[in-house]
Amino acid sequence: MSAKHAAAHERAPDYVRAIAPYVGGKPIEEVARELNLDVASIIKLASNENPRGPSPKALAAVATAASGLTRYPDGNAFALKTALAEHLRVGPERIVLGNGSNDVLELATQAFLRPGDDAVYSRYAFVVYPLATQARGARGVEVADKDHAHDLDAMRAAITPRTKIVFIANPNNPTGTWLTGAAVESFIASVPRDVIVVLDEAYNEFLEPSEQSAAIDWLPRYSNLIVSRTFSKAYGLAALRIGYGVMDPAVADLMNRVRQPFNVNSLAQAAAVAALGDTDYVAESRRLNREGLRQLEAGLDALAVRYVRSHGNFILIDVGDAAGVNLELLRQGVIVRPVANYGLPSFLRVTVGLPAENTRFLAALGQAISHRPGGNARAHR
Repeated sequence: MSAKHAAAHERAPDYVRAIAPYVGGKPIEEVARELNLDVASIIKLASNENPRGPSPKALAAVATAASGLTRYPDGNAFALKTALAEHLRVGPERIVLGNGSNDVLELATQAFLRPGDDAVYSRYAFVVYPLATQARGARGVEVADKDHAHDLDAMRAAITPRTKIVFIANPNNPTGTWLTGAAVESFIASVPRDVIVVLDEAYNEFLEPSEQSAAIDWLPRYSNLIVSRTFSKAYGLAALRIGYGVMDPAVADLMNRVRQPFNVNSLAQAAAVAALGDTDYVAESRRLNREGLRQLEAGLDALAVRYVRSHGNFILIDVGDAAGVNLELLRQGVIVRPVANYGLPSFLRVTVGLPAENTRFLAALGQAISHRPGGNARAHR
């Protein structure tokens, strides 16, 4: 068919037409409809959300901000940038806000990638890295993992003159693996200064304080570093979509040029300011998550289910027939996340829930495994 008579959608760039859309965890309402279950009977452990819900202070801030819904949000988010700048001890000119940290990742690729460029990332790293790269017509360079974790030496070796961005997730999603701050900084120091390093720390607040990196303090030494964080996970604000990046002011200026003017809504800004100030809420979320991980590990050990030790608020487990086990879990009203799209077809990713939710998941998993041919005989690693 000639270009004159081609359908409009066929004239989109090939690299856009080839994108496989991002698929999130199944919503509770969808599972209820599909399997004829009571919504109230379903637990969702699929999307790494904070099972406690938001801080009461954040909820109160949202209620107050709701009176101004007729007005556009502050496009520069003065109050939130000021609070973040004080919290992180940086200048507000270093901060770029996003509609979730996904938006920050997209803005980085929008500002720095074009067709013919390369972006480097690890196998089993967050699926948005290759998706955002492909959306710019750039080439993704996937580097083999080392025991489900980033192989930083191999990633450094993969950098060429075509490389414009390197993505590192720490802790990594969906594997939960973690790199020491010393290892990450050593890697950043070895990267050419004209290559952007995006350090995705979406799960940073779930780390023990002694494990949390000093990445923000590295920024004056590395003008090519972008540190990305979010309020969706430990802060419990996933529905409001609010994240941020911290970086060199010149890099922030470029990313703000391609950022949508009102990409962060007023309710999200108000909630984030309040959540940022509720340090007790975050500390308690960290404690409950640590205990929940231990509860899940003990239960998985008892079931002889192999898993990858996690530093996030989720755990990656190897159940063999992941599709079949996932269906059995759904029938019992337990939603987890299959990760075949990450190249892990035998694994499920399970969010750490409240103690009762973890108990219910383990019981449901035991029943699901017992229904599979040959049962289960996998050990943890």
